[in-house]
Amino acid sequence: MAKLLYRLGFASAKRPWVALVSWLVALGLAVGGFLAFGGTLSSTVTIPNTPTAQVTDRLAEEFPDASKGSGGIIFQTEDGSEFTDDQRDQIDALLDEVSAMEGIDSTVSPFATEAELENQRQELADGRDQVEQGREQAESGREQLEQATAQLDAAEAELDAGQEQLDAGRAQAEAAGMPEAAMAQFDQQQQQLDAGREDIESSRAEIAEQEEALEQGLTDAAEGEEALDLGERILALTGDYSLVSEDGSTAEGTVMFTAASTDVDSDTSDALTAALDEADIEGVEILPSQAISQSMPQIIGVGEVIGLIVAAIVLVIMLGTFVTAGLPLLNALIGVGVGAVGALAFSSAVEMMSVTPVLGIMLGLAVGIDYALFIVNRHRRQLKSGLSVLESAGLANGTSGNAVVFAGTTVVIALAALNITGIPFLGLMGTVGAACVAIAVLVAITLTPALLGWIGHRALSRTERKVLAERTSSGEHTAYSAATKKAIQREQVEVKPMSTARAVLTTLGTVALLAVIALPFFDMRLGLPDGSSEPEDSASYQSYVATAEAFGEGRNGPLVVTVDLPEEAAGDENAILSEQATIGEQLSELDHVAAVVPAAVNDDETIAMFQVIPEEGPNAVSTEELIHTLRDTTPDTESTHLSVAGMTSGFIDVSEALSDALPTYLGVVVGLSLIIMVLVFRSILVPLIATGGFVLSVFAAMGGVVAIYQWGWLGEIFGVHSPGPVLSFLPTIMIGVLFGLAMDYQLFIASGMREAYAHGSPARLAVQEGFRAGRAVVAAAAIIMISVFGGFIFAHDAMIRPMGFGLAFGVLLDAFVVRMVLMPALMHLLGNSAWWLPKWLDKIMPNVDVEGAELERDHPGLAGADPQQVEVVSTDRT
Repeated sequence: MAKLLYRLGFASAKRPWVALVSWLVALGLAVGGFLAFGGTLSSTVTIPNTPTAQVTDRLAEEFPDASKGSGGIIFQTEDGSEFTDDQRDQIDALLDEVSAMEGIDSTVSPFATEAELENQRQELADGRDQVEQGREQAESGREQLEQATAQLDAAEAELDAGQEQLDAGRAQAEAAGMPEAAMAQFDQQQQQLDAGREDIESSRAEIAEQEEALEQGLTDAAEGEEALDLGERILALTGDYSLVSEDGSTAEGTVMFTAASTDVDSDTSDALTAALDEADIEGVEILPSQAISQSMPQIIGVGEVIGLIVAAIVLVIMLGTFVTAGLPLLNALIGVGVGAVGALAFSSAVEMMSVTPVLGIMLGLAVGIDYALFIVNRHRRQLKSGLSVLESAGLANGTSGNAVVFAGTTVVIALAALNITGIPFLGLMGTVGAACVAIAVLVAITLTPALLGWIGHRALSRTERKVLAERTSSGEHTAYSAATKKAIQREQVEVKPMSTARAVLTTLGTVALLAVIALPFFDMRLGLPDGSSEPEDSASYQSYVATAEAFGEGRNGPLVVTVDLPEEAAGDENAILSEQATIGEQLSELDHVAAVVPAAVNDDETIAMFQVIPEEGPNAVSTEELIHTLRDTTPDTESTHLSVAGMTSGFIDVSEALSDALPTYLGVVVGLSLIIMVLVFRSILVPLIATGGFVLSVFAAMGGVVAIYQWGWLGEIFGVHSPGPVLSFLPTIMIGVLFGLAMDYQLFIASGMREAYAHGSPARLAVQEGFRAGRAVVAAAAIIMISVFGGFIFAHDAMIRPMGFGLAFGVLLDAFVVRMVLMPALMHLLGNSAWWLPKWLDKIMPNVDVEGAELERDHPGLAGADPQQVEVVSTDRT
């Protein structure tokens, strides 16, 4: 590999325009691909097959409107007074205007909704009055029917008495032998009695019909009363739920998009935000919610520019000239342009989070600058020793470039391994980050030597070029003079190993420091940022606060609850209402529930949907407990399968999935770390302590993140005005990125120790010699990393800020505390045993030449190695 890189570097330096034009073409293709195929980035974090995702997919099938994206708009009077009629009319007109925009399905007016709710309350009250009036009328009708029945009974009794008299008279007449003519009068009287009986029977039939109608009326009234009772129970569930605040100064409108939240294009959201910004309703403040006003994160802001300026200053100090200081920056910018913009070209083909390319930019800038720095620094040393420009560029590429390839490969592997978590968006973030790092490596080993060949000896300052010219004229262009070698050896001999006592105290103190910093980690809660995490001057934050103050914190994170209705309820309105009321009352009795709103029933009446308003916000512990309680709840009715969805439950599902994947990923990274370092350093103990140091630094870095972003320590400095859970995927990202960078620093520190030991230095002296050889470049590289990552700490996006801090703080701890303080102390304590390796393992292991030692041996005139790496012969190996 070293020889291949040497030839590549030599050829690039000889024909610099080939590499430069090639990368400019690649950049042009990336930009063209983005302009032609770039899609919409998503600001939401989703994981398929989680409980929330499954319920959401089902809702999309059963409730098509529920799958559409939505966002709230808070309208608030500036003086806190109640809305005037004119302000209400203008708000409704604005919502009507918005509903006609492209990409908008409909809007919901808070005042119209309040009027509908009031109408429903009035209808229930009127219905109750009608039922009472009907009951009174029925009771009155029942009394009248009873009186009529009594009268008929009396009339019938009279007829019966008359019949008895008639029958007795007829019997007497017949006994007396009255003539037939005289008997006719009895027939006439019988006809009169029969006619009376028919009238009574007819009247009884009418009364029976009236009684039947009365009973039906009473039945209908009872059913109506039952429906009213159910309606009142359901209305009571909503409690104080309203779209207009109690004092009438705040109202919440809703915008329904034609597409799902993740598919709403930027043109629609930008046009909507612009329309709301331009709206001028006197005395009314318009605050779109996070779902509407959230924009794509700003790639480069003030903080990022300051970070690059700090990196540039470090480069100038380290490399001595503005020309050479600009090379790493140019390399990094080209690499980032190709990598990040190229990744965005695929955003229409895959669902990509807005933070994904930002991670690629962060990594591409940081490693792009550092990797070029390593090669340029080596090249400058070699030029000062008298090597030609082309030869020096090739050798720098074959030695330091070889180490860059190895270091970059470890970072790429660690990031690509994020795909083993099985979480798509995290795997994509790792893939994009790995691609940006891989491109940074390719740029470093091709464009860097090309630019070095192009600038020639201008890589050295004027003073350095003058010294070089004087030395060349004296014939010392290929090697150091004898006097210089003696001075170098004298300097090395003067290097002394640290004392054992100091090593012990340093080890204990460093481990204790990292352990203390890591303590907050054990209180870490994972989550995703809500509106409260947005900048205080943003509309999203102001909307969140206004909603919490006017309607309660829970309105910022409503939950969606569904149940499967029993089959026999289909078609029976009261049965469905009864299920809704009973289940709603059951839910409202749970802890941390502010209100329950029965939202809808699907068309085939098999699923009922509720909106549950928690007492506290989306990231509150009580809300998380409520979601778990809801999922463990069994309906008290015949309904089944109570499920939960919504933004807040999605947060929890994502966080739990990431938390479950974290141990596996950490195990893979730690295992990979051990294998790689055993191969590189041909040692057992060095990989163990290096990996242990990585674990300490990454947990300490996470502890710092918890202290600042979850506990709120130093919140004013870091812009944390509303502490909350740690970004759910940040620990996994930190492990992947910091692992790769830790291996970089370990390589550049420990390889010098290994080389000094292999050249005959005593183990403990070799520790100091190797440390002195690598500390400057590691310190410079770490400062550059910290400045680049730190520039994102004050970004506008709530996801990027903790990511920038976590990576910057992690690099600070790993480079300056673990690699430059703890590692030398531990290596001193281990002594010769640090380089122990079982003979059988030594035989079967391949020889991994990371720094191109074989290439150096093939170029005996190479004087570009660091002066402190010149061989010192010693027989004392203790």
